[in-house]
Amino acid sequence: MDNSNPVNLGLRTNATKSQTIVLVIVLMSFFAVLVTASQDPDSRPRRSTPSAVATPTPTPVNIAMPVTRTGNSQPPSHRPTPTPTATQTPAVKSTPAGQGAPVLGEPPPPPKFRPKPSPTPEGGEDIDPESVVRVNTALVTLNVRVIDRNNRPIDNVRQEEFRVFEDGEPQPIEFFTREEVPITYGLAVDTSGSLRSQLQSVIDAAKAIITSNKRGDETFLESFISSDKIETIQDFTADKGLLLDGLDNLYVEGGQTAVIDGVYLAAEHVAEYKKGDENDRRRRALIVITDGEDRNSFYKQEALFSRLREEDVQIFVIGFVKELDRDSGFIRKSPREKAVSLLTKLATETGGRTFFPESLSELPQISNEIVRDLRTQYVLAYNPTNKTRDGSYRAIKVTVSDAPSRDKRIALARSGRLAPKGEIPPSRLLPKNTPAKASMPARNRTP
Repeated sequence: MDNSNPVNLGLRTNATKSQTIVLVIVLMSFFAVLVTASQDPDSRPRRSTPSAVATPTPTPVNIAMPVTRTGNSQPPSHRPTPTPTATQTPAVKSTPAGQGAPVLGEPPPPPKFRPKPSPTPEGGEDIDPESVVRVNTALVTLNVRVIDRNNRPIDNVRQEEFRVFEDGEPQPIEFFTREEVPITYGLAVDTSGSLRSQLQSVIDAAKAIITSNKRGDETFLESFISSDKIETIQDFTADKGLLLDGLDNLYVEGGQTAVIDGVYLAAEHVAEYKKGDENDRRRRALIVITDGEDRNSFYKQEALFSRLREEDVQIFVIGFVKELDRDSGFIRKSPREKAVSLLTKLATETGGRTFFPESLSELPQISNEIVRDLRTQYVLAYNPTNKTRDGSYRAIKVTVSDAPSRDKRIALARSGRLAPKGEIPPSRLLPKNTPAKASMPARNRTP
């Protein structure tokens, strides 16, 4: 081919121009790519002032899932992994190992009875509600037992032979009686596994006590194990048949024995029964049958005895402590010593009595003595000289003078009371047909 031909020369010139244009286009495209890459937000230099850059809120993603970046599928190798901001903290926070403890829910509520309905009492009251007079409610009523050195009851003490002291100060006795009045009492039976072998003998002794009930007496039955297993087997009734049937339905069940809770609820139930009755002349008592080993009560001893000081409820205890551990340590008491201490204090502070049988053969005699103690008591009412209504504790002591040429006489009553608070309530009613000074006033609700 002839390169000197003008036509050929024009073609070569056109081809060179085309190649130049293509090369320019390629170079421009290459520079455009470089400019685009240089404008990647992640590659810009960070400013020293954090507030100058708004941090976008990231879309929540699974931490294990790789993050896809627009325009750049893989982050540059020189970039450090970004530190998550506060907005990236998961909503559910976990507690670091070894720091703190799991938050528990609300504490369990105080134990409560699982009550059963009470039938209409058989025999009714032995007090005429139509014949009453009003008396001072400031009077404090005491149920008093008088015994000799051999624990035999004495039933011929006169009013002038008694002395009552409150915080060491003598108190004027306004009312006095030896007459037999209706008894409202509860039978609280420990049905935990620790009394499995004694349960039938316990039931027989309880039946002997119930059989001795007289006209106007009312009884309720409670079984207790742990705090959530305290049940009224039979609510207050004078029907002996229902009470005896309730005892036959008792059975042993496992659980952590809550003696304090069982006594607390039973004593409260006795104290509150017919509390608003204007003609109430009842003697109130609680008979507790247990081994005395408290393992898991909701209430503490301090709360129990504080509650008992608010009400005049005598507590009689049959304590099967023989099987508890007799070995005491150098630092703490043995289970047996702790049980004896608790049960003895229950009886002492309420004017009751404690029995610790060595064998089941003693139960019939014990039940007879409890019945005798309930029936042979004196009722005193005194007008406290300290009228301050500040809710403070007042120690009470009752003494009785020794009779000539006779054994020493011992008066047993509750050891104290809590003074009331607030305004003085209105007067209550007292049967008219009972001479003042020779009888008992309507039950005083002031502890």
